[in-house]
Formats: sequence, C-alpha cells, structure tokens
Amino acid sequence: MKIYSYIILMAVTTYLIRMLPLVLFQKPIKSLFLKSFLYYVPYTCLTVMTIPAIFTSTASVISATVGFIVAVILGFYRKSLPVVAAFACLAAFITERFL
Repeated sequence: MKIYSYIILMAVTTYLIRMLPLVLFQKPIKSLFLKSFLYYVPYTCLTVMTIPAIFTSTASVISATVGFIVAVILGFYRKSLPVVAAFACLAAFITERFL
C-alpha cells in the first residue's frame, strides 16, 4: 500500500506543476523582465542538473574537468552534440587512463 501512496503523490505533484501555470496565468505575459526570466528557466534547470553529474561521473575530478573543458571548447566552436559528447568522453577516458 505504501508504494501506491508514493505513486499517487508523485502523480498529483506532477499534475499540479503542469496545471497551476495554466490556471494562474490566463492572460498573456507583458512584462519583458518576466518573459526573459521564463525564457532562460529551461537552460538553467538543465545546467543545474548536468554540471554536478559531470564532476561525479568519473573516478577523478581531474579527468571530469578535462572532459568538461573539451566539451566547452568544442561547444564554443559550435560542433554538433554527438561530436562534443564523443570527444568529451574520449578526453575523460584518456585522462583517466593516465592517472
């Protein structure tokens, strides 16, 4: 019975998160500050979830940092996501082998 209560609680929580903005904000948002704030929320959430995972994904923070730096450099040069991910993983792997 305990597992069902967890599932129901998560379903209600998920529903409320998706339903409340539709109920509370029925008029178009006119504030430029609020629009720009809401525009960057998905990028911020993704970054907050990804960055800690990067530095805890390997046995050494040094190899994770090397992979992160490679990813930032390739991303700066607008390489595709598979290329960035592959080279960052490769850089972290090679660094891990030398440590």
